[in-house]
Amino acid sequence: MADVNRDQIRLSDRILSSLELSLQQDDLKISELLTRALEHSMTRNTGGGEFIERRDYPAEIETAMSKLYELRDKMDAI
Repeated sequence: MADVNRDQIRLSDRILSSLELSLQQDDLKISELLTRALEHSMTRNTGGGEFIERRDYPAEIETAMSKLYELRDKMDAI
């Protein structure tokens, strides 16, 4: 992100970066909050109640979600 003009960075990019950091730190509570924020930032200003998301999530988000599921399982085992 350092190479990109600050005006070109989307909110969802910054949230994803924070989510990745919280997952590295095994912070489940913050990771879940950031996941909800990421979902909201990516879907705001989309269609009405009948809107159906048809795009795939970028690989970075898929990876973060996998790590979140692993962290949840890890915390449930404790």
